[in-house]
Amino acid sequence: MEMLRRSSVFAAEVMEVFDRSPTDKELVSQAKALCRDFIHSRLNRTGIGWSKPEHQLSASGGTLGEISSVLMWLGDELEFLRPNIYRNVARQLNITVASESVVSDAFLAVAAEIFSTGSLCLHLSSGITWGKVVSLYTVAGALAVDCVRHGHPAMVHTIVDCMGEFVRKSLVSWLKRRGGWADITKCVVNTDPSFRSHWLVSATCACGHYLKAMVFYLLRDK
Repeated sequence: MEMLRRSSVFAAEVMEVFDRSPTDKELVSQAKALCRDFIHSRLNRTGIGWSKPEHQLSASGGTLGEISSVLMWLGDELEFLRPNIYRNVARQLNITVASESVVSDAFLAVAAEIFSTGSLCLHLSSGITWGKVVSLYTVAGALAVDCVRHGHPAMVHTIVDCMGEFVRKSLVSWLKRRGGWADITKCVVNTDPSFRSHWLVSATCACGHYLKAMVFYLLRDK
């Protein structure tokens, strides 16, 4: 009964946030909750046992639960476009997942490079897009799978914390301008073919930025 009560309180607090403009702290908290849910879905998909989040968003309904479901669906789309990119991330980055500092440094370095400006895909490569955000969550999910598979489940919390740190430093202002995380749902509810085309191009560009990020990380001075 206590668990049900806490879940109800949590759901009410989440809905209250979406009735007004979210604060920086709330956006970061939501980013971490979405990351935990995304990772849990990837671990479930690969058949790896892991303690599920205390509040599993995708099963809870409500606005944040819907956002989580959309994020996972878009992640599926991205993985379908380039299945080999978002798999065995630790091996591709040539890192050991036994070290918290190595995992966090690698994730933050790749995140920074994904969102860096460049010349790929013309204007879509510059700035922040939902394609890049989804790409980052997909990297987080894949890296978490590697960590748990190699016997280091505690690294999941490290990845979630790193996601929160990156969102706080680099994405909060952008999220505020777009009205918060709910804006991502427009990627699937918008029926305009040109909008879907924009998402697919953005997603493809995100794959390119991730590849560039891996190369950058591998070639940088250790």
